[in-house]
Amino acid sequence: MTALPVGDDALLVEVASGAQARALHAELLRRRAEGSLTVREIVPAARTVLLDGLADPARLASDLACSETPAAPPQTPERVELPVRYDGPDLAEVAARWRVSVREAVRIHADTEFTVAFCGFAPGFGYLTGLPARYDVPRRATPRTAVPAGAVALAGPYTGVYPRSSPGGWQLIGTTDAVLWDHARVPAALLSPGTRVRFTPVGDA
Repeated sequence: MTALPVGDDALLVEVASGAQARALHAELLRRRAEGSLTVREIVPAARTVLLDGLADPARLASDLACSETPAAPPQTPERVELPVRYDGPDLAEVAARWRVSVREAVRIHADTEFTVAFCGFAPGFGYLTGLPARYDVPRRATPRTAVPAGAVALAGPYTGVYPRSSPGGWQLIGTTDAVLWDHARVPAALLSPGTRVRFTPVGDA
């Protein structure tokens, strides 16, 4: 674990893997909840956790340097189910990369329980892990200039859902009508780090 100063009151903690980042994030949230850590924001990413608004960043950096990497956090009971039409334009290509039929690709994806590892890119966009490494797929060589809101997509080890229309290079395998981001909702984001997610097929693939 490496803690790097960011400005006067923040730390960026680097770890070796996404699993370690999720475990560290859960541990820091636990410390804040019990009152042993005072911090304004705790923001996880692929292999880092940013702590912003610390009174004494150097002291926490020293504490973390002497700490063992936290154990994996227990599964949160919170789970979100997203109905999805597996109708994406890249579904057949993804199935071919996986060396399975389209129907089997849908089954593999829908039978997987995902976890939101971290959020970013756009408000409401979660990076979901859960598929085995053999199902990693590359981004498209040429990104699309516009991906519609609700597009369910794959890139590398992640599944994601575009919360709004935007350019994007992920492989599109389906569509959901779920609202990922609503500023009038509390919380505004449907998905947050640690949330478990299942995709429920609707219609025919």
